[in-house]
Amino acid sequence: MEKRDVQPGTLALMILKTLEVLGPLHGYGVARRIEETSRHQLALNYGTLYPALLKLEQEGFVTAEWGQSENNRRAKFYSLTPAGRKELAREVREWQQTADLIASFFALKPESA
Repeated sequence: MEKRDVQPGTLALMILKTLEVLGPLHGYGVARRIEETSRHQLALNYGTLYPALLKLEQEGFVTAEWGQSENNRRAKFYSLTPAGRKELAREVREWQQTADLIASFFALKPESA
């Protein structure tokens, strides 16, 4: 099966939702969970993931603190903030509205003459 790229505008939503469900995770853990959730259909580029995590941190949607990973390596762990929960709810609403809009076009049937 060919892996797909992450669609523009979706990575932040996936990161926020992953942190909401699983709690604090280091970047590698976030990446693995996103890939698992997509049934390994997404190709997650770490050159994209870490800048996205940094941007979410700068926007106040996640916090980060250093800790020990499960293999005793120093790792930065990310957690969802209250502002991140609000942002996640907003993004979910927007994506649901977009999905509903696109679904209305899929439901179109050819007119009979």
